[in-house]
Amino acid sequence: MGEESADGQGGVLPRTGESVLVLGSGGGVLGSGGGFDVLPAAQRVGPYGTAYVMADGLPYGLDGGADGMERARREAARAGLGNVRFLRGGVEGIPLPGQSVDVVVCGGLPDGGEKAVAEAFRVLRPGGRFGMTATTAAMTADAVTDAVTLLAAAGFVSIRIAPATDHGQDVSSPIIQAVKPPVGPGLEIRPMRDSDAPQVLAIYQMGLDTGEASFETVAPSWEGFNAGRLRHLRYVAVDVDSGEVVGWVAASPVSSRQVYSGVVEHSVYVHPGCQAHGIGRALLSAFVAATEDAGVWTIQSAIFPENAASLSLHQALGFRVVGTRERLGCHRGVWRDVLMLERRSSADPPVQHG
Repeated sequence: MGEESADGQGGVLPRTGESVLVLGSGGGVLGSGGGFDVLPAAQRVGPYGTAYVMADGLPYGLDGGADGMERARREAARAGLGNVRFLRGGVEGIPLPGQSVDVVVCGGLPDGGEKAVAEAFRVLRPGGRFGMTATTAAMTADAVTDAVTLLAAAGFVSIRIAPATDHGQDVSSPIIQAVKPPVGPGLEIRPMRDSDAPQVLAIYQMGLDTGEASFETVAPSWEGFNAGRLRHLRYVAVDVDSGEVVGWVAASPVSSRQVYSGVVEHSVYVHPGCQAHGIGRALLSAFVAATEDAGVWTIQSAIFPENAASLSLHQALGFRVVGTRERLGCHRGVWRDVLMLERRSSADPPVQHG
């Protein structure tokens, strides 16, 4: 997770023609009080964009019933907000289809916590941005940490904290920014679930069957898969229509020693029928961003020299060859070399002992 010192709204604010969803503004249709007002948002997206407002973000004194919604529409009309759409329902069940908005913003962690953040992730398009802001007087350091944890668990990456506005008297408005992992049309990258096990292991086996992915020849059981890999830092790419898993990436610890706590090894596999469509690159990019958020300072991998596609992908994303282990193992009757690759974080790692 990163922290920035400058005004951090630029990465979150909606742009012309985009759609933005405002959750729980708490300050009325025309102002959230935290930097994400509906009026500026509607003006920024322009007549070809749309600003959605949930019922719980209506002005003080209005409820989400028919009367309250109608009064809110009239207020918006008087303000010239013809591109504002009011949505009835709660943040735990946002009445929008998946991948339908470009930006989600809210003033403080929405009621519903985990479910609300998961809904925000669902309705965002790949590459969509999330922004949450609240005054430090109302949001403790622990609350900020909890919000970051929820965002990471939902699948958001590139999580950053930036102080947006200094209100004086030790009160400021920190903005928590995050991104839904970008990927090609019709796909989504999300955290791996236990229910993905059959498809993940099937793709794993298909990769092993090529003879170019690993010394292993048989994919492990799901229990074995879990035992050797971290429960976080594992993602799948799925077809949004069918729910089919088309690729995955996961991390394994390299040691139990504290000094190596920020060093992981990873694997990335794509279904043979879905290769050469940028899925592997999208998965690995999301994984790298998530490791940066998690404080990982080194990602390492071992690749057969003959696996040119994997080698090219990793080098394109900042991995470098640091050595060759010659005749490391016998695979299908052939002694094979292995290239050792690593990617170092640009952030300074913390001092470790032990």
